[in-house]
Amino acid sequence: MASVFLYHVVGDLTVGKPEMVEFCETETVESAIRAIGESTECGIPVWKRRSQVGVLETSEMRQQRFLGILNSLDIVAFLSRTECLQDQEKAMKTPVSEVVVPNNSLLKLVDPAARLIDALEMMKQGVRRLLVPKSTVWKGMSKRFSILYNGKWLRNADNANSSSNNLIVNTNRPSSSSTQSSRDKFCCLSREDVIRFLIGCLGALAPLPLSSISVLGAINPNFSLVEASLLAIEATQKLAGDPCATAVVEPVPDGKYKIIGEISACRLWKCDYLAAAWALANLLAGQFVMGVEDHLSARSLPDFTVNSPVGDNNVTNSTASTRPKKFSSRSIGFNLGSSSFGSGRSMYRGRSAPLTCKSTSSLAAVMAQMLSHRATHVWVTENDSDDVLVGVVGYADILIAVTKPSAAFVPMN
Repeated sequence: MASVFLYHVVGDLTVGKPEMVEFCETETVESAIRAIGESTECGIPVWKRRSQVGVLETSEMRQQRFLGILNSLDIVAFLSRTECLQDQEKAMKTPVSEVVVPNNSLLKLVDPAARLIDALEMMKQGVRRLLVPKSTVWKGMSKRFSILYNGKWLRNADNANSSSNNLIVNTNRPSSSSTQSSRDKFCCLSREDVIRFLIGCLGALAPLPLSSISVLGAINPNFSLVEASLLAIEATQKLAGDPCATAVVEPVPDGKYKIIGEISACRLWKCDYLAAAWALANLLAGQFVMGVEDHLSARSLPDFTVNSPVGDNNVTNSTASTRPKKFSSRSIGFNLGSSSFGSGRSMYRGRSAPLTCKSTSSLAAVMAQMLSHRATHVWVTENDSDDVLVGVVGYADILIAVTKPSAAFVPMN
């Protein structure tokens, strides 16, 4: 195991991180859409309100207040319900407590002095966010080196002398007032933050970064898929959990599947949520990922304006100053393609093309690919084919691969 995991602590990753502002369960869906647009991993933690304001809150009390993580796909799936399409204004004012899937285990509160390897173990077990207290002790701490190990100060003279020359650490105890204020300040670390930290330490991880994801066993063969000829709404019913994505595929004669797109939280991250909800409820999966031609929109899709209801009947807000617009794939973040999704492959190109890599791609290349696209996963295709799907690589798969003993590496058949 690389020493970077043993000698770094969680506090090293919090340098420069902003203070977390809690998103309360009483906030509306409309507010959540704005917050998700500025979040990492296409989702935001949702919290219950504090029952007693002004009372010192323990770690256990704060953990119990955490409700779950709300992502963009959760919101689009909610807005695609019949009652929401009929009254969009009411749906946008719905409190997020009715939308978020409760899961208290997705976030854990950890001490800034906790070892990085211990934090990775929690994330490998399904934790997606780490809540870290912001302490004055960490001001001025080096991002790459720390004199904390396993939560204890290193006391020997050699470490003390060397660290005093290279690091300036405030070891004075803060006053009671500053302690009180710092106890309520936290920052939130995501798995994306951890991957960004690791990609800056590739030299310390050698030779793992240059090894293929197949050799490292990072390819997850268990993923959700839906055929292009089925309704797009079925993709929300087949989610495996992590990553929050469903591959849209077409079967090929040898019993395998060719990937043509995906329905996922990261694809819907900064989309037009109302247009995407209508498309999810009414289109086939293949049509959803490739978009709809203008002539098809004119025949079968309703006209709508911003803040006007969209449903089975054409409804136009006569008092709206904005011009009515037809649904198109551009409004949900995809480029337009052919109106028939079975006639060729080229129509799926553009933004609708899923993020893919080969089974022989290196781990470093996949990590860079995910970070550059702000994606939570990369689909893996056969080495001799551009589209035949074999698996997916997500954040958890990468963390498992980089912490696995070298003797455990088994090539994937």
